Amino acid sequence: MKFSKTIIAASLAFVSADSFAAAFQLSEQNASGLGRAYAGEASIADDASVVARNPALMTLFKDKQLSVAAIGVIPDVSLEGEGAPTGIDQSSLDDDSIAPSAVVPAAYFTMPYNDKVSLGFGAFSNFGLSTDFDDDYSAGQIAGKTEIFTVNLNASVAYKVTEKFSYGIGLNVIYADATIVRHAGSGLPFAANNEVVNLEGDDTGYALNVGLMYQLDDNSRFGFNYRTETDITFEGEYSNQIPTAFGGLNGAELPGSVEITLPAIAEFSGSHQLDEKLGLHYSILWTGWSSFDSLEARVTAPTGDKFSAFNKDESFSDSYRFAVGSDYQYNEDLLLRAGVAFDQSPVSQDHLSISIPDTDRFWFSFGGNYTIDQSSNVDLGVSIIRGKTQNFEEDGFEFESEGNAVLIGAQYNYKF
Repeated sequence: MKFSKTIIAASLAFVSADSFAAAFQLSEQNASGLGRAYAGEASIADDASVVARNPALMTLFKDKQLSVAAIGVIPDVSLEGEGAPTGIDQSSLDDDSIAPSAVVPAAYFTMPYNDKVSLGFGAFSNFGLSTDFDDDYSAGQIAGKTEIFTVNLNASVAYKVTEKFSYGIGLNVIYADATIVRHAGSGLPFAANNEVVNLEGDDTGYALNVGLMYQLDDNSRFGFNYRTETDITFEGEYSNQIPTAFGGLNGAELPGSVEITLPAIAEFSGSHQLDEKLGLHYSILWTGWSSFDSLEARVTAPTGDKFSAFNKDESFSDSYRFAVGSDYQYNEDLLLRAGVAFDQSPVSQDHLSISIPDTDRFWFSFGGNYTIDQSSNVDLGVSIIRGKTQNFEEDGFEFESEGNAVLIGAQYNYKF
């Protein structure tokens, strides 16, 4: 049983290091902000998606608002082997597509209850990731399949204190689901595609967000939003295909869990109408990744005893995102948008991971809004994300990674 615990602990270490060691925060709560790199999200009141980034802005709407959005994420995350343990060809580590494409949907509804109070509801996501390697990948022990999927359901209320100042508060229910699979790879006495880790689990957590809005004058507005952190315990089943002769489970399942903390988020934004056509927007977003300081995996043995299979110091750092953007009223029906952003990684060089080789990123964005009629309009946005090249070592393997992406979003808005 002692050797069995060692195998389980070692395989869960692969899960801990690779599935959660990279930041997995999402900015894609709408398509209207995508065109200006999400600058001004806590201060500009484009549509009902303010529920996600600052509910205080709901008091600016005189009508009921409905917004439905979808953002396509087309990643280009590649790896090149720079070194490998003896007996493994480093070129077998090369992979030009480790992250599959995905679609991030969102939907929102807001309504004025009276001249002071507004209500809002939203369904969106703040966190998620997906990487997928071939089952027989040479470094399968530290690669494989990693997915984290979250759905955030929000109910918000806002109150207009004066014509210049409003505040709002939202209750968030977050459903989270995780799947982590690792394979033997090369160098172990099993077939390369044998699963050495298979852990699936889910949980539901809760968070609050509080928003403030101050209208300085007819042309300038400031906004602030704070979201609390959320504790998530992924509880489910753990298994591996390691033969029992080597202390493995040979496909048998044991209860397993991994605890993480989804970090707190704060954003300050400003929006200024420079003239009748041109607007300027900016944001500083802080994410409290330092709360993600360690990771512990626990397994319940067949005897019923619970033990800590793995406990790792992650040492994440708080990170910042800076964005500036503008919009231009081209004509009565068409509003054009553009923006740039710098997205700082919370992961230090010592904690870079093959599953998501995180890096600082630059955003270059453009888009627009087209008015269909008095009640409806559509948004389109595109962001090109460029990450810097990283070189790092993990468990005896050396890699060079590059992470880029293209985001394409569309959104329909209706007021009634």
